Amino acid sequence: MKTRFVNAFKGLLVLSALIINSCQDDSIDSVQKSSNEKQSIESLKQELSPISSQELPQAVQNQLNLSKTNLSEYLNDDLQIDQVIVLGKVSTSKGITMAQDAVSNQESTVAFGNIKDSKSVVIGKMKNLYSGEILTATQKNVKETAVKEIQLDDNVLEITWINKGQKFTSLCFYRNSGIVWDNVLSGLIMMDTEGKVEVSNEGQSKVYSRWYKQWWTASWLWGSDRGEIGYQITIYYSGSTVSNTDVNDWGYMSLGSARSESKVTKETGSYGQCRYALGLCTPTGSLSFSYSSFSVSFSGLGSNIVANGNKSLYP
Repeated sequence: MKTRFVNAFKGLLVLSALIINSCQDDSIDSVQKSSNEKQSIESLKQELSPISSQELPQAVQNQLNLSKTNLSEYLNDDLQIDQVIVLGKVSTSKGITMAQDAVSNQESTVAFGNIKDSKSVVIGKMKNLYSGEILTATQKNVKETAVKEIQLDDNVLEITWINKGQKFTSLCFYRNSGIVWDNVLSGLIMMDTEGKVEVSNEGQSKVYSRWYKQWWTASWLWGSDRGEIGYQITIYYSGSTVSNTDVNDWGYMSLGSARSESKVTKETGSYGQCRYALGLCTPTGSLSFSYSSFSVSFSGLGSNIVANGNKSLYP
């Protein structure tokens, strides 16, 4: 009996040691990943060429100032730009690669959501917001966008943010014409989810026409246009009879993607009708279109607008 107890006790000690070692390994791995991110940023800083002046181009300064104003107005200072430091210029191909790797690192902080709807705003390390295949796809999307946007001789800022009392940093790439990429500034948008509507006046010819236009827009944090999706249906009629129906759609998105589809579902008769499928999103998410259901859907996590529906128009 004593031998069994001793063996069981030894087994328990071994198991405890394995658990402790496993926890230590996880802790070490977590620290190592965070350290790797810091090292990649520090390595990038070493690769940058110095800039003679710390003064920002007026276009960039205006964008930052307007972003601060809008963040304060819509998020009640929950997210603030605390400090901006000019790091230097990306002057080598190695520097560009390092920059692309730094912004797509799973340890880097990203943000998404509509600041006009504070509940939709999400901020955190990429690895904490995504996992598995979605994390891999998100990193890939951010990397592909960075590859397209970050160019030789772009300048780099380090922005220190305060999010509900907690500090974090992001790398912001810019030119004289304005900001090129930042994981936070590029991830957040401003939009009115209800969209806008415009209706034509009565026609004046023998064959009348009438149209209905609806669209949704997304803006940068500094207020300028970033993307739009929309459709317009037009009917041609005489008296109470519709003789023809047309529909057109459109969609575009800077630093992201957009999709727009539409079709006429009732061309003549007592009214005209169309079906529309529209969507736009930032790079951390993706859009897909289903021909069977004639609809656009969004997957992943990111700022997005999706609008699917039918519209009827009567004489």
